[in-house]
Amino acid sequence: MAVWILHLALPLLGLWLLVSRPELDLRWQHHPSHFWLVLALAGISVWLGLRMQSVARQRSDARLLLVALAFITSAGFLFLHALATPGVLLDGPNIGFEIATPVGLALASVLLALSAFDLSGHFTERLIVRADGLRNTVLVVMVVWAAASVSGVGPLDGLPSGDELRSSLEIAAFVSVGLYAVAASGYFRIHRRRPSVMLIGLITAAALLGEAMVAVVFARNWQLSWWLWHVLMAAGFGFFSYSAYVQFRREGSAAGLFNALTTEQTVEQIRSEYGTALESLTTVLQRSERSRLTKDEVALITSGLASRFGMSEGQTEVLGRAAEALATQEAQSRRLAALAEVGLTSQVRQDEHTLLSNALPALERGFGGDVIRFGLVRGGQMEFPADMATDRWGDGETLSIPITVAGTPAGTVEVQRPTGTFADRDRSMVETLAAELSIALENVRLYDQVEGLFRRYMSPDVATALLADPGQASLGGAVVEITALFADLRGFTSFSERSSPEEVVEVLNRYFGLAVPRILDAGGTVVQFVGDALLAVFNAPSRQSDHARRACIAALAMQDAIGELVDEHNSWPLFRVGINTGPALVGNIGSDEFRSFNVMGDAVNVAARLEGVAEPGTVVVGGTTFEAVKEGVRVEPLGDLELKGKEHRVAAYRLLAVHPV
Repeated sequence: MAVWILHLALPLLGLWLLVSRPELDLRWQHHPSHFWLVLALAGISVWLGLRMQSVARQRSDARLLLVALAFITSAGFLFLHALATPGVLLDGPNIGFEIATPVGLALASVLLALSAFDLSGHFTERLIVRADGLRNTVLVVMVVWAAASVSGVGPLDGLPSGDELRSSLEIAAFVSVGLYAVAASGYFRIHRRRPSVMLIGLITAAALLGEAMVAVVFARNWQLSWWLWHVLMAAGFGFFSYSAYVQFRREGSAAGLFNALTTEQTVEQIRSEYGTALESLTTVLQRSERSRLTKDEVALITSGLASRFGMSEGQTEVLGRAAEALATQEAQSRRLAALAEVGLTSQVRQDEHTLLSNALPALERGFGGDVIRFGLVRGGQMEFPADMATDRWGDGETLSIPITVAGTPAGTVEVQRPTGTFADRDRSMVETLAAELSIALENVRLYDQVEGLFRRYMSPDVATALLADPGQASLGGAVVEITALFADLRGFTSFSERSSPEEVVEVLNRYFGLAVPRILDAGGTVVQFVGDALLAVFNAPSRQSDHARRACIAALAMQDAIGELVDEHNSWPLFRVGINTGPALVGNIGSDEFRSFNVMGDAVNVAARLEGVAEPGTVVVGGTTFEAVKEGVRVEPLGDLELKGKEHRVAAYRLLAVHPV
């Protein structure tokens, strides 16, 4: 930055030196040299401006249009200055020769300063619509100026007084230098956001044109100081042209030469266009990877994109490499996303067959174009069910990776590519899939084993609740209204004395094998077995609005089943059942090392006492239970009974039947 500023300051230091030391301000007056040199410089600069205007129209970019008009105006009036060179087309100097350049520089400063602001909305639209009109207006003004200046007719003929001309130039220079400073600072801010050699060129050109305007004020005609502003303008136009050349060498194409000067809206549009090109080429390469296109077809499409977006061979090659990398990345991303989705799906409770079948849709999306199928080992044989394949299996290269559980073959995942071959990354992805499915199948089997153990050692409702939410195994509980069912075998002690232990265990298992299913069918939870007795509870852990009725149904169903068993074995005892409804503490009782699901409370104790007064083969319910179900049952009142441990008598009823709903 310091070196750049120093170079820009040198011309002004030179101007100061020449003005302060007139003896150094040498005179060189050669009209033909001035005419042809300035004419050539102006022509090149006007061509550059017209080139920018063409791009501005294509892009509908207001900023680029204003910059183009600034170059056309400044260079065009420099052309008028050359045209009026004394001794070439005219005999002597005139007003047109003297003021053409400062007028062009002043108008260019306005256009450049305006272009440095963010332009959008209706102003941009109106400016683009009037682009040709603005350019033609500038050209018409210059044609009229040229005609008036060369013909010697009109206000451009003759010379004003020196003081009058100097005063006008000083005012114009003061305003123009400020506007060029605004333009330079504005484009410097743009350069900070998106650096570009073209922006540096435009900033430098604005600074040099501003210095040229200063030199116009203090220069002496045909002296070195006068030639200085010609040099400054040539440097400004030349540096900008050189920046365009550097940009061209970098890009290898003139298509995007002025893109850096455009508005943010145009920049986004350009990015979108190149993004579209990249996506199009990515799609081509993805199809090519699956061998749906030949190399010649890919080359044809690529050259079409290059022609459409005006890209050079180097740009096309870079874009092709980027597209190839992006195609690979997108394919891997889709496959990884499919694996992640399969991982989430496998967390849902399901059997092995359903797990693999549900994984197929995600894999079909992620491995697009490939055919996938799963096999499962059943009875020592590998089977491929029809609903475990994404498509009809055919010919093509096939990857087959085994699925193992604890080192034992459990199945296989096979991926078939109808046309084309698999890369190493494809095999790695399928191996990852097989490893993920191995873990999922192992989890399914472990879950089945744990669930089987849970459901054999505790009530299914409790097991289900714990498997769904292990946090429910924490110690503690809540007071809930429940219906407790207590049952035991009357006379089992004497039966045990005359039977062997093996016979006792067999008899108990026969009894409980009939009783427990009836309780579970009615929605009850078996809390515990104590010798020949069992305790079941309703409305816990699952809530049931008709828990009292459910307990009554379960008790009668138990007695009916046990009655049929005793009819076959006359010496076996009968169940007696007590039922009571009331509040109880329901939860996990025990310690950190061992705990069990249990219910405690007076309602449970009363159910146990009612079971004690029941006759073998009968069911006795408490008054609270009867009040809950009295409209739907038939009972025999037993009166108010005095129960052990109870201060007050308890109403009791022998349950005879439960009416259907």
